[in-house]
Parts: sequence; C-alpha cells; structure tokens
Amino acid sequence: MWSSATSRTRLAAAVLAAAAIAGPIVGRALAAAGAQPPKSPRLYIFDCGVIKGLGVELFGFKKDEVPVRDFFVPCYLVAHPKGTLMWDVGVIPDSAFKGDGAPVTQGNSTVARPLLPQLAAVGYTPADITYLGLSHYHSDHTANANAFAGSTWLVRSIEREAMFAEKPAGIIQQASFSALKTAKTTILDKDDYDVFGDGTVVIKSAPGHTPGHQVLFLKLKKTGPVLVAGDLYHYPEERTMNRFPSFEFNKEQSAASRAAIDAFLKKTKAQMWIEHDAATNATLKKAPEFYE
Repeated sequence: MWSSATSRTRLAAAVLAAAAIAGPIVGRALAAAGAQPPKSPRLYIFDCGVIKGLGVELFGFKKDEVPVRDFFVPCYLVAHPKGTLMWDVGVIPDSAFKGDGAPVTQGNSTVARPLLPQLAAVGYTPADITYLGLSHYHSDHTANANAFAGSTWLVRSIEREAMFAEKPAGIIQQASFSALKTAKTTILDKDDYDVFGDGTVVIKSAPGHTPGHQVLFLKLKKTGPVLVAGDLYHYPEERTMNRFPSFEFNKEQSAASRAAIDAFLKKTKAQMWIEHDAATNATLKKAPEFYE
C-alpha cells in the first residue's frame, strides 16, 4: 500500500502528464480544488525547458576549456502559510503551445510542457499567486510573466527602468512582461527583502548580470537553507575559475555580488542551486514533489 503522501504525489504526477497533453482546460479543472496553505514553506521546481548549443566562450571560457552543456530552465513556486511567490517563469510562453502535447522549439530553446498546467497539477492558478519575482529580465526567465500580472511584482527600480526603457538593451523580450507595467508593484529598495516577514523567504540584491539582478534565499524546515542563484553563475566553473559571461551588464558589480553571496553562504551554510546547471538540476526533485 502507498502512504497517503505517496499516493498524492503519484496521483499528481499522473494528472500532470495529462495536463501537459490536454492543456488549459484540464489545467483549470485540476486547480479548481485548490491547494491548502502549507504549515511551513514549500518549494516546487517546474521543468520549463532546455537551452542547447551555447558556446562556452559566451561565459568567459576558451573553446574546449570546459565542455559545452545544455542549460536547464527552471521555474519555481514558493508556497508559504501567508501566501505564494512565483520565481522565474520560463523561456517560451505557454501561448506558443498548440495543445497537441508536442514540444515547442524557438531558437536554441525547447520546452516540453507548458508552465500553467504544471502549476495547476499542484493546485494553483495564476490567480492564487500572491507575488511574482524575477531573478532578472533576460528572456529565458520572463516568458510567462504576463500570466502573473494580477500578482504583486517584487522588483528593484533600476531593473524595472531597464525593462521598460524605450530602447532596451540585452537579452530581452518586452512583450513577455508588458502587462507588468501596470501591475501592482513593490519596489525593493534594500539589499534584503523579507517577502513574508518571518525570514524564511528573502530576496537578496545581487546586481551585475543585469542592473537589478537578485537571488532567492529560503529557510526550509526539513531541507535547510537554500539559495536559488538566478544567473549569478551559469557554469559551476565560473565560480572556481573566476570567469564571467561576456554579456554581463557590469562585471565589477557581478564580482562584488559573488563575493557577498559567497560570504553569505559560508555564514548561513546554505546550499546554492545554480539555476541553469543541468547536473545540479538532475539531482533535484521536480513538481509535483517539493522541498520543505
């Protein structure tokens, strides 16, 4: 016999597969029952695709110095007793799917399953999301941002200004987050922002990759402290070999942010998850399973 928890996990996995094929109608039905607030924070990781074929030279390495790797694209949901936070929302929007269950490829990126049915399979719709946070504005983190325009957007003013500049610079798709321009917004003006006021979900400033790049720190009851690092690093070797992407907004700021976060990791003994690192993500549980 399965335990009740195991039964729920396996059932959710089954309906998640169905939702990926059947699309929004099934997704809405799955979320209709809703999810109850957890007793302590939970972190769900959704598979939001893969990016292939990026040369290592983009990340400060010489050709063949490190092997070329595919990049995992995660999306995250934090469920807290006081609300919910969606963190980073993918590389290809759900609107690109045709409803036939087929993966979608755009450029170097491929996504097998849209985000919202994955969210629905664990009991949530965009209307259930209290806050939206983005590590930064690059288009592989913002694809479904418009779906969460009813949430309160947590953003630094310098990042928001860059996102809505008349002539935006960098890897950006303004159409993917255009609805955020009029969304309810909280401007983060301190290095640390305690989302729910109890120290368990904290957004930390880490500028350099973009003007207002930020990372997410979690205190999970069973898992312990975790830092979701955004694009502070892409390859683990960036950290050990002190390399920086060629497209950093400000390399000196990035170096300072990395040093500050390294000190924070030592102080808190938190594990750091590099969002795009496929090797790290291969070891992590994906929704409907969760960390708590």
